[in-house]
Amino acid sequence: MVFVKTHDISELNQELIGKQVVLGGWIEDLRKLGKMSFITLRDVSGISQVIVKGELNDNLGEINRQSVVSIKGIVQETKARDFAFEVKADEIEVLGKAIHPLPVDPIGRLESNIDTRLNHRALDMRNQRTASIFKLRHHVLQSLRKTLADKKFLEITTPKIIGSASEGGADLFSLEYFGKTAYLAQSPQLYKEQMTIGLERVFEISNFYRAENSHTGRHLTEFTSIDIEAAFMDYEDVMNVLEELVLAVYKDISENCKTEQETIEHTIEVPSAPFERVTYTQCVEELKKEGEQIEFGDDLLDSHLRIIGKNHPGFFFLTDWPMKLKPFYIREKDEDATLSRSFDLQYGFLELSSGGTRLHNPEMLQERLKEQGLDPTQFADHLKTFDWGMPPHSGWGMGLDRLMTTLIGIDNVREVVLYPRDPDRLSP
Repeated sequence: MVFVKTHDISELNQELIGKQVVLGGWIEDLRKLGKMSFITLRDVSGISQVIVKGELNDNLGEINRQSVVSIKGIVQETKARDFAFEVKADEIEVLGKAIHPLPVDPIGRLESNIDTRLNHRALDMRNQRTASIFKLRHHVLQSLRKTLADKKFLEITTPKIIGSASEGGADLFSLEYFGKTAYLAQSPQLYKEQMTIGLERVFEISNFYRAENSHTGRHLTEFTSIDIEAAFMDYEDVMNVLEELVLAVYKDISENCKTEQETIEHTIEVPSAPFERVTYTQCVEELKKEGEQIEFGDDLLDSHLRIIGKNHPGFFFLTDWPMKLKPFYIREKDEDATLSRSFDLQYGFLELSSGGTRLHNPEMLQERLKEQGLDPTQFADHLKTFDWGMPPHSGWGMGLDRLMTTLIGIDNVREVVLYPRDPDRLSP
């Protein structure tokens, strides 16, 4: 008979002493001492000690650690230092037996490399450090959605199977779609711009795809992006939204996730505000002073960003990029057409977000497509929406996975993604 779980371990309290409960979880440890056994039972909420005596202990048999069990028993006080309460077992049922030895030690006594852990990700989730990372990710998503909703942004969901490139470029995954060629979306860029016509302020948190053959700790082929688009806002306005969003995440997680911070042994500190604004032109000047061979209009390489990141540690905005380095939909500055109304949010050398003010004039947009070697007819469905009265608008996209690495102080995005996809990993 399978017992129906009545309580999470975290719900055990003084008022339950002497009362019967049914717990469900996995055996983290098991010690047999003569006529008594001590089981350390863990569920997603916490850990408890279970005492097994008498005939139940005699018939306990061999139960492997990490096996899933249901335990019916009476809550009682305990003398054990590591537990607030314990349960005296009346009945135990093994619901799922674990093999021995396991491919990964969830307790962490034996360390496994990240590839081994990813190959056995579900079991790795019993490691409390790993579990805490994904509990933090859950709370980050809650914080993001709350902050954006409070700012009157509406959550949308856009297609991930599309008929043409969202932003041009070659980093697209193609697939056969009922006799046609389709692509996996790189971003919701064109759709979110269109939504400003009627919804004004929109956001999406979803997975997107880039066929980028990069083998670094910060690149994935499938990644989670946070995107916003807002009518009647300039790039300075959406930069402020982004800054407030990051600060809110750090504040919420710092204050409300103390246990998880203790488990991962990292204290989250809220960054100071406002974030520094550094122009592209300033960066070029700084790099020249460092002896780098760079001219205005050159893209900033990873080696350049590492130098800039040392000069500007923490969060900062890198603004006013040259127009020729930006996508077709970015608008130029009125006072200097060679510069764009655009920005990246950096954390040191790490790019977290890119955004800017968009072109909302359809004629200018078509000219820009041609300038960048793109065929306007391939964007006909997008361009026609501009004839319906497109408001001025701005927006940005930010990598959730990269934001998580800054929050918890690690340098590999695979640690914060359940089942990461990169050029070498397609399973599990």
